[in-house]
Amino acid sequence: MLRNYRLQNYNIKLVLNVLVLATLGIIFIHSANPSFVMKQGLGLILCFAVMAVVSLIDYQTWLRSSNLLYIINLLLLIGVKLFGKDVNGAKRWFSLGPLGTLQPSELSKIVMIIVIADFVVRHEDDLNEPKVLGKLALLCAPPLYLILRQPNLSTTLDIVFIILAIVFVGGLSSKLILRVLIIGIPLFAVFIWYVQTPGQILLESHQVARIMSFLNPAAYADSTALQTANSVMAIGSGGLFGKGFGSNTISDVSASDVNLVSERQTDFIFSVVGEEFGFLGCLVVIGLLVLLVAQCLNVARKADNGAAKMVAVGVSAYMGFQSFINIGVATGTLPNTGLPLPFISYGLSSLLSASIAIGLLLNIYLQRKKY
Repeated sequence: MLRNYRLQNYNIKLVLNVLVLATLGIIFIHSANPSFVMKQGLGLILCFAVMAVVSLIDYQTWLRSSNLLYIINLLLLIGVKLFGKDVNGAKRWFSLGPLGTLQPSELSKIVMIIVIADFVVRHEDDLNEPKVLGKLALLCAPPLYLILRQPNLSTTLDIVFIILAIVFVGGLSSKLILRVLIIGIPLFAVFIWYVQTPGQILLESHQVARIMSFLNPAAYADSTALQTANSVMAIGSGGLFGKGFGSNTISDVSASDVNLVSERQTDFIFSVVGEEFGFLGCLVVIGLLVLLVAQCLNVARKADNGAAKMVAVGVSAYMGFQSFINIGVATGTLPNTGLPLPFISYGLSSLLSASIAIGLLLNIYLQRKKY
């Protein structure tokens, strides 16, 4: 096995792709809010060290420990609900003092990829049986519920997408998918109607406002729709080539200078890309993210082991869905919801989670001929 761990066997293209995205992230964060650059830079050093360590640990070790990881994940989610740091009514973070905060729901993405991949492989012959799908639902329900109640709807939906991608590739019946769509689409319409009724109990008021500001921006112009509209305006102002790095001249004031878009270093980092580097800059970032997902899928394609394939598919879905949602929100094509752009947005928890995910893929690639 040690022969596989030589440098020439590493997926250097994947590592370089991540390095380029992370470097661009530092540049964009500096433009959005320079005070976060030092923390992000130190976080990158730490997280790349974690990525290197994870890449040297046999991924089968994580799969064999899936039950333990699942329990630890639940304990962290319960703990953050009881003892977490309260920010604007949400308890999603553990305070680590001068080190910043830790968001367990970000690590839940990795844990659920491992847990669901292990489950799907163990049930590859009977995955479509109602009893097995019921067990899968019961397995997913506790962590998803705890994350939803933080409240954190965006991360809950992100993890649901990741789970669905793994189960779909794992062999979910197309007939079953069709039945779910036939039933699910009308139920979704009923859900949208219900959350608008007075006294509904499924969503928090701010979550309802985010959905309605997307469906009816004019009526909710004073809510989250304004944030999205400002983001779209900032991106559009960049034109083809952008205003240039910093954009702090008197004649070319940026959205950062007037605080037009809040939290630009995290959820709305793409507005910085569009404003300062223009349409071409947006194409470069989207191209790099598409290439990242393609490389993750390539690892899945080359994996000889079913479990490795499922983990790689889960990581691919993680990178793809999260990128799609973040850019969709910043450009006004999706409802306003908070998800970071992988390796670009500021956030040490999201950076750590993404680094662990890539570390898993690197190990799978290293061992593609072993299993």
